[in-house]
Amino acid sequence: MTRATKNRVAGLKHPAGGGAATDVTELVPRGLRVAAALAWRFLFVIGAVYVILWLINYFFHLVLPVAVALMLAALMAPAVDRLVHWRVPRSAAAALVLIGGIAVVGGVLTFVIIQFIAGLPELQDQVANSLEQIRQWLITGPLHLTGDQLTNFVNSSINTIKENQAAITSGALTTAATIGEVLTGFLLTLFTLIFFLYDGRTIWRWVTRGVPLRVRDRVDVAGRRGFAALVSYVRATVLVALFDAVGIGIGLWILGVPLVVPLAALVFLGAFIPIIGAVLAGTVAVLVALVANGFITALVVLAIIVGVMQIEGHVLQPLLLGRAVKLHPLAVVVAIAAGLIAAGIAGALLAVPLLAIINAGVKSLLHDAPVDPERIDPIEDADEAAEPDPAGEGADRP
Repeated sequence: MTRATKNRVAGLKHPAGGGAATDVTELVPRGLRVAAALAWRFLFVIGAVYVILWLINYFFHLVLPVAVALMLAALMAPAVDRLVHWRVPRSAAAALVLIGGIAVVGGVLTFVIIQFIAGLPELQDQVANSLEQIRQWLITGPLHLTGDQLTNFVNSSINTIKENQAAITSGALTTAATIGEVLTGFLLTLFTLIFFLYDGRTIWRWVTRGVPLRVRDRVDVAGRRGFAALVSYVRATVLVALFDAVGIGIGLWILGVPLVVPLAALVFLGAFIPIIGAVLAGTVAVLVALVANGFITALVVLAIIVGVMQIEGHVLQPLLLGRAVKLHPLAVVVAIAAGLIAAGIAGALLAVPLLAIINAGVKSLLHDAPVDPERIDPIEDADEAAEPDPAGEGADRP
């Protein structure tokens, strides 16, 4: 220990005026003090995030319908604003858009269900033929199984089902309860969507009243730009999903795979989970083609799906989603994985739009120049985000 350090320690032990020393901060290395300050702040942030996630999980059956209603509002709000611009009363515009949306969705679902029912007998016959081919291969192929062995295997499977009948019944009851929850969530989503379309701006202004006055305008602008990012994301995702469904559906139709319309509808819905959704839906199409049409057709279907995914990943995703939400692909993948771990399929569905909103809002909050909130129109901002970016701002991605 050097003389200066000894003198400093002695001064701390015997300060002027007597008494024991209480401040030894100067003895702690500066790097350790900085690390400790960062550590406790980091722990506070992690604790706050944990509490927020716990609350979201606790109220998940409320949060999910509201989040879905917000995404639907982002899809329908441009049409409502267009009708209002044409001097249609806002209540009538919201009612027309909502009724039109329900009619379109109901018509599409009805058509898909009818096509599924019509194609199911053909699929059942093809599945029966495929199972018979598999049975013949097991007997005459390299395994050389006997008919008695196959019969014993089938009987064993039936006995297993009977022994687990209680668990199956319990699962059916759980499914019935889930249907009730889905119906309740649908009604809550519809009710929330009505008010988002009719009175969304008033609701947002009421929310911003809880923000301190000195930063209220900045938060207002950040929220409007976050919603603009959500509008852009939903628009782009619908276009990408439509491309995936049409491309894969045409390929299935040319190859004569059954249930083309239901499979195309499944691809359309799966595309709302970026990157992995359409792949999983395409896997179902490959399995149906394998069972119904054989190995060669399944390989061709797989090639079609890979080709469509390549066009989506290298053309549509950068052109539409890249310009709309300005998120790096790695951020998208990590967000989907985190959402899947935290809340399953619903979490994967909502992770990317949530990240897009946060990204746009944080960028707006960090902007130095003050902006009048009334000059920010989420719909117009979404239109501008969809246009080419000659200034190269898209390179500024998180």
